[in-house]
Amino acid sequence: MSGQEAKAPPLRFMSSLEPWERKRFGDFATLRRGLTYTPADCREKGVRVLRSSNISDETFVLHSDDVFVSEQAANIPFVRNGDILITAANGSSHLVGKHALIDGVGEKDTVHGGFMLLAESDFPEFLDAAMSAPWYKQFVADYMMGGNGALGNLAKSSFDECAFLAPSTQHEQRRIGSLFRSLDALIAGREKALEKLEALKKSMLLKMFPQGDATVPEVRFKGFEGEWGVNTLDKWLVVSEEENRDGRFTAEDVLSVSGDYGVVNQIEFQGRSFAGASLSHYRVLKKDQVVYTKSPLKRAPFGIVKANLFQDGIVSALYGVYDTVGADSSFVQYYFGSLARLNNYLRPLVNKGAKNTLLISDDEAVSGVVCFPSLPEQRKIGAYFRSLDALIVARRKEVEKLKQMKKALLERMFV
Repeated sequence: MSGQEAKAPPLRFMSSLEPWERKRFGDFATLRRGLTYTPADCREKGVRVLRSSNISDETFVLHSDDVFVSEQAANIPFVRNGDILITAANGSSHLVGKHALIDGVGEKDTVHGGFMLLAESDFPEFLDAAMSAPWYKQFVADYMMGGNGALGNLAKSSFDECAFLAPSTQHEQRRIGSLFRSLDALIAGREKALEKLEALKKSMLLKMFPQGDATVPEVRFKGFEGEWGVNTLDKWLVVSEEENRDGRFTAEDVLSVSGDYGVVNQIEFQGRSFAGASLSHYRVLKKDQVVYTKSPLKRAPFGIVKANLFQDGIVSALYGVYDTVGADSSFVQYYFGSLARLNNYLRPLVNKGAKNTLLISDDEAVSGVVCFPSLPEQRKIGAYFRSLDALIVARRKEVEKLKQMKKALLERMFV
């Protein structure tokens, strides 16, 4: 940086007035290389070896399938809670440099692996926060070796050469570290709450619908009993052939169907419309109708089925659109919300053509056998999952706002 560089960030604690100083990474931490081991050293139990997979979005995580080696093979010092784990080398260059503050390990039961570095610091919370700031991302980009298929590598010596602007007082360093540690804990708590809601939904998608040849679900709302009705889907869904002939819908009304988010406005969701020049043959998709996408996804190779819980609009003529008859559209969406149930239903109905295209007519898509309850029970189930989805969306927004807040603070509290 030039001699005119800023001497302090724009956002500081009110009691912190001293100018910042250029400090070396080594002023804050001592770096240690990790353990080199062989497959013969591995054990089902023993000393845990930390790898890049133990860092997830700047958060330290332990896994049941982590690598363990014998005590004899673990011939380097153990890691401690408060040390910073850094990915020094990885086949995916975008993973090189990622880091996390170690937490939750035993006193003498964990080491770090050979592709990792460990930073031991008296100010780990501040240093971990500093390594999330923009200067660190630039440092990784400037000093990472690799490319053309080579292993991305960040050498220990690169850190020795690294210097960045930091507070001149330990008091300010500690306050900054404490702030970001608290913010990270808040984000982690919200993410854990989100994970629990998503796990609950996944579990209920199994328990509230009959499995296999059963005609009664494991979990049911009070007041409903008896077997669900088994029939072909065309008893409940009828093909709608209404097209946008009168041109009342424009490119701004084109809808997309997402596996994760359901029916959404294409411009709002993807930033632009991908509609063709003429929209007259686009299918009209009204609110509470059901749509089947005849395009494969990774986890749904035969397409997906969703309800339009959004607003009236139009979709590509390649999609199948259906009116409900004695069925609740929300229930239909969640019935096919289980990927296993969705794929098992569609697999025998779909033929695949060139370039993985799905060959199936609108009528054929509703010719398979399903098991549905009465309309009142469908509505009860649909309303339950809509409420659950609303909670999940709200939690996702909370997490995203907190992450945006952290990003903004990192940009304004570091030079």
